[in-house]
Amino acid sequence: MIERVLKKHLKPEEDYIYGFADLTGLLNPKFEGFNYGISIGRLLADQIVNSIIHGPTKEYYSHYKQINEELEQLTINISKDLNIDGIESIDIEPTVNTSELDSIYSKTLRTDLSHKMVATRAGLGWIGKTDLFISKKFGPRLRLVSILLSTPVKPKSKPVEKNRCGKCNLCVDICPANAANGKLWDITVEREEFFDPWKCRKQCAEFGRSRLGLDVRICGMCVSICPIGKTKSEIQIM
Repeated sequence: MIERVLKKHLKPEEDYIYGFADLTGLLNPKFEGFNYGISIGRLLADQIVNSIIHGPTKEYYSHYKQINEELEQLTINISKDLNIDGIESIDIEPTVNTSELDSIYSKTLRTDLSHKMVATRAGLGWIGKTDLFISKKFGPRLRLVSILLSTPVKPKSKPVEKNRCGKCNLCVDICPANAANGKLWDITVEREEFFDPWKCRKQCAEFGRSRLGLDVRICGMCVSICPIGKTKSEIQIM
């Protein structure tokens, strides 16, 4: 029933990945009773992502916003259909705005629900060296969103609990903020042990001002450089 609803909405299907996760014991108490999740990933446009190898562009910012808005509406629509079928759900916005990160979440830069955590528990990918979610199919060239469920669902894949980037350090080397140290993530490693989100955020704010003339936080260089998700021709161009 749930997959039927997803397939109805995730079109064109080649632009999406999805998976199911058992999140028991991993969620904020505010989500009590909703111990299962759907993770959905939406592909970003290759041409636009390739263009930000030296820093963000207005086109990338516009695309980033557009995909987030699409995902927000998508999860609302999926949740409505699930509720019609008697399945309780909570749709979680794909991102929070700048003012919320500068106020509510400023002390930790952590939101109430990590879309990346849901995606790793759904077996869709892992956390890279610059704290990106790296999907098996699209690499980091995607945006994530989550829907929480009270109804148990069976995961289609085993959770991914270790980094699979190996010795590749392309994202670490290109990071203009020097926010990553190259240590590999696994579920026992805290984010701050391998990545400094405050350094990243400061650089993203600078790019927002200098490149876009806006009070936004955006970069994407590590997304662009990652070879996972690139086509063979794109890798050869590098």
